[in-house]
Amino acid sequence: MFDHTSKANGSNGETMPTQPAAAAAATLRFARQEPTAVLAALESGADGLAEAEAALRLKRHGPNAIRHQARRNVLLRFLLLLASPLSLLLLALAVVNFLTGETWSGSVIAIMVVLSSLLSFVQEHRSDRAAEQLRSMVRTTTTVLRGSAGGPLPREVALAELVPGDIVLLSAGAIVPADLRLLSCRDLFVSQSALTGEAMPVEKQAHALPPNADGGDAPAPAALDLPNIAYMGSTVVSGSARGVVVASGDATSFGQIAADLSGQRELTSFDRGVNKFVWLMMRVMLVMVPLVFLLNGFGKGDWLHALLFAVAVAVGLAPEMLPMIITINLAKGALAMSGKKVIVKRLNSIQNFGAMDVLCTDKTGTLTQDRVILEKHLDIGGKDSARVTEYAYLNSFYQTGLKNLLDVAVLRYVDQHEHIKPETGFRKVDELPFDFQRRRMSVIVERADGGRVLICKGAVEEVLAVCTRAELDGELIALRDHHGAALGRVVETLNEDGFRVIAVACREIPAGAAGFGAADEADLVLVGYIAFLDPPKDSAAAAIRALRHYGIAVKVLTGDNEAVTRSVCRHVGLEVPQSLLGSDIDALDDDALAARAETTTVFAKLAPAQKARVIRALQSGGHVVGYMGDGINDGAALKAADVGISVDSAVDIAKESADIILLEKSLLALKDGVLEGRRVFGNISKYIRMSASSNFGNMLSVLGASVLLPFLPMAPVQILLNNLLYDVSQTTLASDHVDADYLRRPRRWDIANIGRVMLVLGPISSLFDYLTFAVLWFGFGAGVNPALFQTGWFLESLLSQTLVVHVIRTGRIPFVESKPSRALLATTLGICGVGVWLPVSPFGAALGFAAMPPGYWLALPAILLGYLALCQTGKAWLMRRYGTI
Repeated sequence: MFDHTSKANGSNGETMPTQPAAAAAATLRFARQEPTAVLAALESGADGLAEAEAALRLKRHGPNAIRHQARRNVLLRFLLLLASPLSLLLLALAVVNFLTGETWSGSVIAIMVVLSSLLSFVQEHRSDRAAEQLRSMVRTTTTVLRGSAGGPLPREVALAELVPGDIVLLSAGAIVPADLRLLSCRDLFVSQSALTGEAMPVEKQAHALPPNADGGDAPAPAALDLPNIAYMGSTVVSGSARGVVVASGDATSFGQIAADLSGQRELTSFDRGVNKFVWLMMRVMLVMVPLVFLLNGFGKGDWLHALLFAVAVAVGLAPEMLPMIITINLAKGALAMSGKKVIVKRLNSIQNFGAMDVLCTDKTGTLTQDRVILEKHLDIGGKDSARVTEYAYLNSFYQTGLKNLLDVAVLRYVDQHEHIKPETGFRKVDELPFDFQRRRMSVIVERADGGRVLICKGAVEEVLAVCTRAELDGELIALRDHHGAALGRVVETLNEDGFRVIAVACREIPAGAAGFGAADEADLVLVGYIAFLDPPKDSAAAAIRALRHYGIAVKVLTGDNEAVTRSVCRHVGLEVPQSLLGSDIDALDDDALAARAETTTVFAKLAPAQKARVIRALQSGGHVVGYMGDGINDGAALKAADVGISVDSAVDIAKESADIILLEKSLLALKDGVLEGRRVFGNISKYIRMSASSNFGNMLSVLGASVLLPFLPMAPVQILLNNLLYDVSQTTLASDHVDADYLRRPRRWDIANIGRVMLVLGPISSLFDYLTFAVLWFGFGAGVNPALFQTGWFLESLLSQTLVVHVIRTGRIPFVESKPSRALLATTLGICGVGVWLPVSPFGAALGFAAMPPGYWLALPAILLGYLALCQTGKAWLMRRYGTI
């Protein structure tokens, strides 16, 4: 019986990842056996497994899915959040308070830590569940043979339902769903780049590994190099095959590599931006906190309280609620986008979606209706030809590869099936599958009279290159240069009218011929050509105008020819000042391509690698690039883009490579998703701007107070409570409105802008803190009453930084030109109410608060109004000077 192990025993570094010994030995054993022996060992057959047997094996082996990092139970996940460095620091502070007799303060700090961690846990848990529900909306399937009473039936099953012994059918564009021992294949080339990093596709075959000359086993090839094993995670570039599952799930080579690399992931630009902000605040803390500690220690002589105060200041400066704020916003954005038929596979890609300023897209189905119609069938003289249609139909009918829209249009054309009767009039002998190098495909069929014919169809230039003669008015003529030139002019004219032209050719084959290959596509007779029309999509023009309005340039990257693409662009209102062909791109170095890409709208006749190169060239110019594609040849471009966008109907490789999945292939749906991404980023940016400016202002105030005052300006527990209440007031930012003018252009992390806001608005905050100090000291005699001073500054500090959100949240005049959401207004006013209540509450004395005199309540509104007015002035200056806040 076969062995499937799932224990990880991989390697690190740049060496080739390997499977554990038992799994590798089992795979090698299958590779050395003939297909019939493999099927016998797996207790399977050429017709596949019966449904009942497949269900039993699914229970035995488990789902064909790569186990992600084991999900910890709820309690452990919460404890790990509680054990973050920041939380541990706060808990240590609570312990110190308990040890020094400050029981109430220690309790408040501990409660604050638990509450903060609990809020983060709840939001993270909810976002995880939401993201999982969204991912479940995208279903990837594969074609298998499952036996039944009437014989084996090909059927689509979810990848997770595959079991060892299943017979899988592969065609161009498919992802290999498990480790397969190939039973038969035709011109099969697969890309193993996901496993080995090698970009070039490798050829596979179904023969058993040959033995040594002495009959013994030959040395085993290197890991992942077995020529008759198709490995899970690789992709079919061209050809077709039939294989049997020999390993599934974690037992596959892909599963072992995933286990070796679990937990590792590349940081997105969103992650890097967050980290830059956190490190900016950390650098400020590293300078300010020791300074505050030394100033208070030397100035007041109480080193323990100086330490507690300095640590509390450090916590006050740290944006400890930032992860929760980000999680809330991303989760809300993902759910809102799902309501607009946009599924987010990776939450952090939302920011890149909103920051995107260049959208590269294929033409078919995005700018056009994805509804190709066969309009013309002509010989080389331009006359209607039924023979061209018949040959095209036989080619499309008998091919087993991935049928594209052109094949579908041919097969649906005017009762051709009843006219030709391919089941009785012809028998398929062989086929030469399509690939992106030849750009043509052929079938060999046998007529009822025993004669054989090779029928080839494909791109005009590539088919013409292997033709030596042509049919014209029932006769064969030799192809001359002027024929090619005339045909080129006809094709160009059709292309300019939006037609896609495919050439059809044939060649009689000797009756006994066998073992066909690409070399047989030679000395062909050009029968004629067929022309298809894919009408422009009605919504495309409006969508392109909308994207342009929101600062997104649309560029078309296509494998189609230039003339057809220009025609479609003209009909949808996309200006094409210049275009580049794949051959032009190959002649340019990276710098030259980057310069040309800036002003080029159409990139035509591109190979898959050239699409990815164009995207990288645009990125080198500072653009955030999105790519929208759904085809086999879009995988590399989707991975190269800052945000890969595909559709639910795309081929497997496109869906797996994408960050965003559209349930509707429309640029209008894309526009809605982009705007939601910008809303998410805008609300996260509000919190960061407010935290940076408020924290910087508080720092300046603490420094001055440490020098000027004979006591601490605020008790450590009061600083921590102030910070917690402020953060709670900002948890509803995800619901806030974002100004329409903010949404009009792409947004990305700008640490320099955050620094400017901090340096302008932070000192304004500190200025009014000092004004409060003066009012408390000289107006109410708080110099001899530390509790009164600390309470007065606590109230002014909490209310000012809580209310300033309404100024910083918008570039306009708050409440007049831009209104906050009801939820944000409720939480900010509610927290202000809690702050005003605390000094007179039953907890006031324990927290070190004192009741404020009536005069303070008259001065406080004036201070707050002055602060908000000056912040509005500073913000207006930043808007005039830099155009943003």
